[in-house]
Amino acid sequence: MRKNILITLLFAGLSMGFAYSQPLNKVKMDSLFNVLAEKNKAMGSLTLSKCGKVIYSKTIGYSLISDKQKKPATQATKYRIGSISKMFTSVMIFQLIEEGKISLNTTLDTYFPTIPNAKEITIGNLLNHRSGIHNFTVDPLYQEIMTQKKTEDEMIEIFSKNKADFKPNEKASYSNTNFVLLGYIIEKITNLPYSKNLSDRITSKIGLSNTYYGSKTDLRNNECYSYDFMTNWNKSPETEMSIPGGAGAIVSNSSDMTKFIEALFSWKLVSQNSLNQITTITDGYGMGIFQIPFNEKKAFGHNGGIDGFQSNLAYFPDDSLAIAYCANGVVYPMNNILIGVLSIYFNIDYKIPTFKIISLKTEDLDKYLGVYSSTESPLKITVTKDKTTLIAQATGQTSFPLEATEENKFKFDQAGIVMEFDILKNEMTLKQGGETFVFTKENQ
Repeated sequence: MRKNILITLLFAGLSMGFAYSQPLNKVKMDSLFNVLAEKNKAMGSLTLSKCGKVIYSKTIGYSLISDKQKKPATQATKYRIGSISKMFTSVMIFQLIEEGKISLNTTLDTYFPTIPNAKEITIGNLLNHRSGIHNFTVDPLYQEIMTQKKTEDEMIEIFSKNKADFKPNEKASYSNTNFVLLGYIIEKITNLPYSKNLSDRITSKIGLSNTYYGSKTDLRNNECYSYDFMTNWNKSPETEMSIPGGAGAIVSNSSDMTKFIEALFSWKLVSQNSLNQITTITDGYGMGIFQIPFNEKKAFGHNGGIDGFQSNLAYFPDDSLAIAYCANGVVYPMNNILIGVLSIYFNIDYKIPTFKIISLKTEDLDKYLGVYSSTESPLKITVTKDKTTLIAQATGQTSFPLEATEENKFKFDQAGIVMEFDILKNEMTLKQGGETFVFTKENQ
């Protein structure tokens, strides 16, 4: 699990109108994913399903990359889906509610009295992130324990030591801790492991043959490793799945994920009343789900990130459209990829990125090297090079490679960073997320 297992992705609102009647432009969709693969901008698998029928699927990249071999991924390849696991956990909690074994008003002290404010925190508060329980994945300790096997007792001890971030139901704030606890609660009520509940209550019920509680990656079982990209794809560290539990330990693929969300919205897993509660949005959060806008349309779903994996699952009720994308390598932001996919699907004007870059010699980079500081930011940015690649590193952060798009202009797609150098002024302008910062090169 990444330090922040989920970064909520909201498809950007677009101003153009929809054209509903035209068929899916599969050639253009192929072109988008082909260029992502050719330029090493993404590796992953997409499924689009309309009214329960798959209308498009595409897989790019590799499940294994090593010095000895590259194993291409296929539609059968399975990925860690991170926080999309929360949707599965939420469904199982609501099934238990329907069975009369728990309620949204049940308080946490029934199961874990040592958690701060446990007597005031309800199951409903855990589901919609209004518990105030501290998010353990943002702590430095998480980086130390993420690869270590932990028992429930050990995890509860970690959670109990953290002070609450706010009073229960005071506001909403995302916390992975909420859903790790909900996973444990499912086990306590049923006297069965989470994995068995997942199988009995969801996957076997609706025929998900590629979805289960994960363990150490097994390539023989069509699972894949995840990768980060610097100048090449590099294997990411692997989280021990006892850590994320009900918050992020499920393995699946894009085909199974569309089947899951279609079953959810056709009341095959929970009742219509339960689904209404799950999809009620308060301060940006449903109960294990988000509302996702795309132009004037709205979908419901979730996204996730764990190790180098990223994933997204959404359902547009008005269009009976399910979209799932699982990635084991992401350079070009996933949100941009999904905007492209939906724009093509809904026949909105969309230009496929070319990712055009220019080649520079190592001596061409020398004029950019140095340390840059700004009155607008406490960070300093050190610019170095590795052969013909320019490298930037902000204070206390990981270094990242820059691609030259034109003279004096570089980009880093993963973070949406553009850096433009003015050699005469000894300045570098950094643009990210709509913000612009001017840095000055320090005297060497």
